[in-house]
Amino acid sequence: MRGSSPVLARRKDSAHLFAALGDETRLLLVTRLSAGPMSISRLTEGSKLTRQAITKHLRVMKGSGLVRGARQGRESVWQLNQRRLEDARRYLDLVSKQWDDALGRLRQFVEK
Repeated sequence: MRGSSPVLARRKDSAHLFAALGDETRLLLVTRLSAGPMSISRLTEGSKLTRQAITKHLRVMKGSGLVRGARQGRESVWQLNQRRLEDARRYLDLVSKQWDDALGRLRQFVEK
């Protein structure tokens, strides 16, 4: 990103990732894909969602780098990108640390 700081770029990237995670169906897909790569047919098993609906959600997730797909014969097989889940965890850890630090400063201020 031209003219953007690394912090701003990381925040925008994290926002895109959390937007992809911010949907009940996509969280279900993350859970299912945590067991390993799956075809769209397998991802639709036991759900009321169509293959087209699953595909739409997978494309959103792919746009954030959360999943990647590959053709295997006539099927598309999708795999979770564990690195992106780690990115989300690290961002949440950073925010948690910032809150802990702020609460510590508030405690010191109140106790004075």
